[in-house]
Amino acid sequence: MGTFTVSTPSTLGCLLLVKLVKQQYLLGDNEWFCSKVQVTTPEGDVVHFPCYTWLSTGEEIQLRDGRVQHVFSEVEPGLITHRERELARRKLLYQWRPFMEGLPDVINADDSSDLPREIRFSFTKNAEIFYTKVEIVAILRLKGLTEDTSQWASLEDIKNAFSHHKTPISEYIEEHWKEDEFFGYQLLNGYNPMAIQRCSQLPSKFAVTDAMVQPFLESGSSLAAEMQKGNIFLVDYRRIAGLHVPVIHGKKQYIAAPLCLLYKTPDDKLLPIAIQLNQEPGPDNPVFLPSDPEHDWLLAKMFVRNADFHEHEVNSHYLRTHGLSEVFIISTLRNLPMPHPLYKLLIPHTRYTLHINTTGRTKLFGPEGIYTKATNLGGQGKFDLLKRWFSEVRYSALCLPEDIKARGLESIPKFYYRDDGLKLWDILNRYVRSMVELYYPSDLEVRRDSELQTWIKDIFVHGFLGQRKTVPETFCTVEEVVKFITMVIFNMSAQHSAVNTGQFDYGGWLPNSPNSMQKPPPTTKGQSTEQTILDTLPDVSTSANGAVFRWLLSTNSLDFIPLGCFPDEHFCEDAPLRIIKALQADLALLTQQIKERNKSLTVPYFYLCPTKMENSASI
Repeated sequence: MGTFTVSTPSTLGCLLLVKLVKQQYLLGDNEWFCSKVQVTTPEGDVVHFPCYTWLSTGEEIQLRDGRVQHVFSEVEPGLITHRERELARRKLLYQWRPFMEGLPDVINADDSSDLPREIRFSFTKNAEIFYTKVEIVAILRLKGLTEDTSQWASLEDIKNAFSHHKTPISEYIEEHWKEDEFFGYQLLNGYNPMAIQRCSQLPSKFAVTDAMVQPFLESGSSLAAEMQKGNIFLVDYRRIAGLHVPVIHGKKQYIAAPLCLLYKTPDDKLLPIAIQLNQEPGPDNPVFLPSDPEHDWLLAKMFVRNADFHEHEVNSHYLRTHGLSEVFIISTLRNLPMPHPLYKLLIPHTRYTLHINTTGRTKLFGPEGIYTKATNLGGQGKFDLLKRWFSEVRYSALCLPEDIKARGLESIPKFYYRDDGLKLWDILNRYVRSMVELYYPSDLEVRRDSELQTWIKDIFVHGFLGQRKTVPETFCTVEEVVKFITMVIFNMSAQHSAVNTGQFDYGGWLPNSPNSMQKPPPTTKGQSTEQTILDTLPDVSTSANGAVFRWLLSTNSLDFIPLGCFPDEHFCEDAPLRIIKALQADLALLTQQIKERNKSLTVPYFYLCPTKMENSASI
């Protein structure tokens, strides 16, 4: 990294473009990354020309200054041509490709090496991921875990096997994972706060009765009365029912599609009170209760946690954050040129996402990927689960305030994902509104912006496959733009952090979040023992592989850039820079509030702390 100064005695006149040509400098020197060009005129004016592009030897690039300019207000013929050529070039570099029928399109790249250099990992991040993985695998191999296909002999063996890497939360979970109170807590504040909803009427397929659960309710109350009070909650993993399960190391795997009923007690604990492990009631599908034998109840909860692991990893994490972020990013790179205000607003939130997604589709979800080889959904099952979730997705579910309301979770206590998330949504909404209203004073500018309309149309067609009940196909008002851009930035940054960062915290202790199950869900009561649980957990090698990807996906990089920090200077005018400073002040205040709140929590919640999250889905 360096700064180069070039001087000229001549006046420069009205600067439209700056041309850069990369020439050979040293033997073997063939690429150069240019951040920006800053021109100080003899009259003392400073003009910024953002670049942020790699140049190869002999390559030429023309830059325009960093001021915002709409396509409908462009008048200089040379700049109109430059704008058109920039988009034409980007449409060649960033092409859509169908991924799988019923799922959003993806970037046309087989490997991360096929991507333009600007959007690939830095050397630091590449090296860090490589050496972290080497370190993890080396430790596990030294312990003889990666090739061991036998079953665990004891819970103590599991604790010893993964003792080399723990977090304060994973250590807490080792001691408390069996507790019903903690089971409920993590449905609100663990890595998947997206499954739980208020229950006002029992599903007909759930064979629970008032007599079954009345002992676990407030004295003298009933299930109907507690539902009317808003104290009954449900998690229903119906989308998992009937999915294909694989064979791992010659052993068939099993999965459940549970329903779990929870009760908010008068002292604000959220406790599970009934679990049915499959969707269709029947004599071989009993409703498990807290009063059942200890290992029956514990095993039922473990099947719920395994189902939650898949619902989280496939839908809440990959598709909702990574997959949809990829859609927003490809459309941004194809349709919004550098002078466009929304390009400048969105580009910090695109960092590394296309690289990690392209890598993930092979290394995680590909035929030889870790998720495929080390989970009880394997290959086809995960894709069918993706399709089921995506066929139901609605725009409102992607907008946190509407999602919280739709799930009836406005008032449930100790729900820190909601508390911090709504504050963060409001902060981002104010930021986006200030930027959008600065550059779109009225609805007329929105309708006139052909690049903006092409951007949302591309998202509608390639991302949401033209489904009318999903996202807008066009924008007509400023308010529509503000809401949609808020949703985009929130899901690229905050939502990803909420469902990604805690994966090792809550999954590092294998029994709390099994990545596979090797015995079928129990069909009778009174038969389970601790040995049954050990036999049901994934074998040693499969457990080790599951630990590898959770560790990797939860590790921050040394070149981590927290939310609201924008080292690349895309905005250069005073008005947007003031808006960015206001955003940073709001984020700093929220950070302090979260830190203060966490001091009083036994299990702190920091996954939506602005200093703990990146601008983008970068891992």
